[in-house]
Amino acid sequence: MKVFVFDLLAYGENLDHIKQGQELPYPLPPQHFKADVAVRTYAEHLEAWEALDRLGYDGVGFNEHHCSPYGLMNSPNLMASAAAQRTKRLKLLIYGNLLPLHEPLRLAEELAMLDCLSEGRIISGFARGIPREYQVHNVPLAESRARFEEAYEIVTRAWTEDVFSYSGRFWSYKDVALWPRPVQRPHPPVMIPIVGSQESIEFAGKHNIGITPGLAGGGLRDDIIKHYAKSLAAAGHRITPDHLSLALNAYVADSKAQAIQEVAPYHLYFNRTLFSHGSFTETAAQRQAGYVGQHSTDYVRPENQRAAALLREDFRGLTVEAFEKQAQNLPYGTAEEVAQRIIAQAEHAGANMVQIGLNRGAMPLALFMNQIERFAKEVLPILQAHEVKRVPAAEALAA
Repeated sequence: MKVFVFDLLAYGENLDHIKQGQELPYPLPPQHFKADVAVRTYAEHLEAWEALDRLGYDGVGFNEHHCSPYGLMNSPNLMASAAAQRTKRLKLLIYGNLLPLHEPLRLAEELAMLDCLSEGRIISGFARGIPREYQVHNVPLAESRARFEEAYEIVTRAWTEDVFSYSGRFWSYKDVALWPRPVQRPHPPVMIPIVGSQESIEFAGKHNIGITPGLAGGGLRDDIIKHYAKSLAAAGHRITPDHLSLALNAYVADSKAQAIQEVAPYHLYFNRTLFSHGSFTETAAQRQAGYVGQHSTDYVRPENQRAAALLREDFRGLTVEAFEKQAQNLPYGTAEEVAQRIIAQAEHAGANMVQIGLNRGAMPLALFMNQIERFAKEVLPILQAHEVKRVPAAEALAA
């Protein structure tokens, strides 16, 4: 099993003291930004990524967000460039460039450069982003999917064709021969995070692109994987464990109670304060804005529709007691329990790659590094020795 650490790189200081009611101000005024905190935050996370490389993790994943302490990676490509020079073997999962918001030929060029700088270690994640990003970049939400699909074609054609031309709704190019070109041929691996929309699942299936299904586990993730397997099959492909990557949070401690006590403040800060800052998560509101289609969750079973609705109250209203209850079935606790629960979830989903969140919110570096080192020593060897060989969803389809 491949084991990545996913790092949101949140602003390294808790900002609960400036909340107005339940919300951080948006836009967030500059007087709340401290340059020294940002400098320290970047330095600390690069130090952590060096440790991942040294301790034998397979890769690190990072993302793109704008104008929020939720994540300081406005340009994941800049972070990948820095990481490429600080690491030797670690795969760099850029998860991901927000295709609808940027000029796609420039992204194709930057990713080709990064593949050369890293000697072929880039995994190119492509995402659509959250509503806040569209507000920042003044792109209509209703154009998101069309822009994504057009940009995807441009980037992949730029990588693979000797000379290409393209005339589209949003971008046009004539007689382009990309220089430099990616090290990996025909191009770096591509992955897409799937929050839940049917259209994204079917796009990934059509193009045989690996996915990370859902923000959380449970029945919704099962529904996503099943529909993805159907979409792959409809396009002449067959789902394998290498198509799937699970996003999981974990925390290693001497006991379940200790793990919950230590990680709870940072998990609650993430959910209550950071997760939907300046944005909206609700699928119904996104549907009304044209970001997702009218039938985007039709494939989801009735018992999982609430999870697919992504209600703000489910994040904002999280209590310590509710988190303690959730954590009973999550990879929090002793190394043995953490390893067993991760393997169980991977086997259930049929995923041979996991992206482990070892830090939440503004977790201090010392605690993050402790988790990186302890997980590497006590859990990582168990996971990397395990191989997921079957996807239950594929077997259900064949039955």
